[in-house]
Amino acid sequence: MQIIPIQDVYSQTIPAVQLAGQNCKINLYQKSTGFYCDLYINNAPIITGRICQNLNRIVGRLYMGFVGDLMFCDTQGSLTIPSTGLDPSSPGLGSRYLLCYLSTTDLGPGVG
Repeated sequence: MQIIPIQDVYSQTIPAVQLAGQNCKINLYQKSTGFYCDLYINNAPIITGRICQNLNRIVGRLYMGFVGDLMFCDTQGSLTIPSTGLDPSSPGLGSRYLLCYLSTTDLGPGVG
């Protein structure tokens, strides 16, 4: 698992991050209905407008063309009981709420 550094602001773009050899751009933004993510590889959209929830995979599907997955982790919640953590929001981004890249090794066999 790799922690992707983010700022504690409601809207941000991570313009260039290498994840498993993939040239990625990540947009994170707050709406009235939650916190959302867009993911691009080589400027091609992989997912857009995906809600971010504690311990839920953001990409979630192998066929999307992304190796691995992204997930937010609430450091004040439990990794075994997801309902004890809160969904990401500001304040707390980058400190309490961590954006994690999960490699195929982290995900296990047969999972993208």
